[in-house]
Amino acid sequence: MQRQTTLAKNEGIVRNWYVVDATDIPLGRLASKVAVILMGKNKPTYTPNVDCGDNVIIINAKKVKLTGNHPKTKKNYYNVSGYNGGLRTRTSGVMLEEYPIEMVERAVWGMVPKGRLGRQMVKKLYVYEGAEHKHQAQNPIALDLSK
Repeated sequence: MQRQTTLAKNEGIVRNWYVVDATDIPLGRLASKVAVILMGKNKPTYTPNVDCGDNVIIINAKKVKLTGNHPKTKKNYYNVSGYNGGLRTRTSGVMLEEYPIEMVERAVWGMVPKGRLGRQMVKKLYVYEGAEHKHQAQNPIALDLSK
């Protein structure tokens, strides 16, 4: 008896909308679980070369949890100009206070594939600093990732 492997095609993909509350969830755990949903690895029809993931809305990005001594010691690096001395650093505590949306987006981007397919997957991520978002018309399903 031979079994057939089901591969996803672009035409037959159904994309759901999920909303995730990031309050008191460690940043790395949040990013890894959201990346799995964006890639579609939680679906039985996952295909590595097709974007079969769902749309994810992250709210309360400002309340994400940084464990240990990360708010004071972990540095985030940005090369602004490309010239010598153009390297800029910020601690994670500063990032969380001033740029929480960028911090969460960078963490998720680090966990999806790089290249054309990864950029397509990251476009389905919507991050908001507070509890309100503008995607109520899509009727997002609430996901509890705190377990």
